[in-house]
Amino acid sequence: MFSYTQLINPSVPLAFDYIPTHLTTAKIPFAPSANEERKMLDIDAATAAKALFEQASLDHISLVGVSGYRSYLSQKQLYENALKRNSTAVAAPGTSEHQSGLALDVSCPSLNFELEESFSDTKEGKWLKAHAPIHGFILRYPKRKEHITGYPFEPWHIRFVGKTLSLYLSLTGLTLEEYHGMKLTQTF
Repeated sequence: MFSYTQLINPSVPLAFDYIPTHLTTAKIPFAPSANEERKMLDIDAATAAKALFEQASLDHISLVGVSGYRSYLSQKQLYENALKRNSTAVAAPGTSEHQSGLALDVSCPSLNFELEESFSDTKEGKWLKAHAPIHGFILRYPKRKEHITGYPFEPWHIRFVGKTLSLYLSLTGLTLEEYHGMKLTQTF
């Protein structure tokens, strides 16, 4: 059985035919570029995202979803396109958390809905970092943990792990790899 706390990375990939069983369209604002597939999340992640975005709105913070679920084939196409541009910034198919329906890329209008490292310096990025754990999400690829996660700093990428674990990881500063006792040596 799939767990919300499961690691998904190059060492622990998802099968090419893995499709989450409880996908639903997230009831949150999305960037204009988001297609219907990318508006989907696991049902519990979608519920938590809705609460997170509603709280943001009450706090006068404008967040938008950019990308939720991505099928193996969608990730493969993104990866192959990145390789053609000599970019290694895209996860290989099967190694992206987006395939699980538990990951959500978030941006804001002030960045034109782009996924930029500077998101961490915006009021929206700071708010997200502080409030995501309360709703069961973690900032999955934090700064200065690249050697552990194997991924560059991505302040826009949140992952649903449930409230208990998200609060624990937030308080301890641990990554999901550290929680599972795993350290990657390869970075992307």
